[in-house]
Amino acid sequence: MSDRCPWCGTNPLYVAYHDEEWGVPEFDSRALWEKLILDGFQAGLSWITILRKREAFRAAFDGFDPARVAVYGPKDEARLLADGGIVRHRGKIRSAIRSAQLYQEIEAREGFSAFLWRYVEGRPIQNAWAGMDEVPAATDLSARISKDLKAEGFTFCGPTIVYAFMQATGMVNDHLTGCFCRAEAERARKAFERPG
Repeated sequence: MSDRCPWCGTNPLYVAYHDEEWGVPEFDSRALWEKLILDGFQAGLSWITILRKREAFRAAFDGFDPARVAVYGPKDEARLLADGGIVRHRGKIRSAIRSAQLYQEIEAREGFSAFLWRYVEGRPIQNAWAGMDEVPAATDLSARISKDLKAEGFTFCGPTIVYAFMQATGMVNDHLTGCFCRAEAERARKAFERPG
């Protein structure tokens, strides 16, 4: 078996995330929103920190049901700030609540998945990086998506966060050329690719 991308190290949780989720095209609107929120919570932290807390986040945020999160009030905010299982950051918690409201607006208008995937015309960008030193932290496209998300009212969605989101959700296939998951992500792309 070929090597895997080195960023996941040997932590079993991280390895499973790399092998089974990262880079696989995700077209479900709710799942995309959850990932965007978790990437926002990651700001200033490592992804493994968020991954370890993901189930606690899901429990705390009602399974990331946008309709439920959108109506959270002060009591919910206080509950979340007291929850040691998640990242207790008032700004990020408020951002998540507001983003649930914004999600509903976009979902009703055009579909959240369609809103995001149109940036790549429904087809994941296939990069061919040989080493981690070649992989960018952000791109012109992630900067444009970030700008548009901010124009919609989203926060904690800078170009670097957006690029990490694009990688994770398969909008970009950034598995290294020597990684065995690269071909699997490509097969998933063909299986789930939206007609363009």
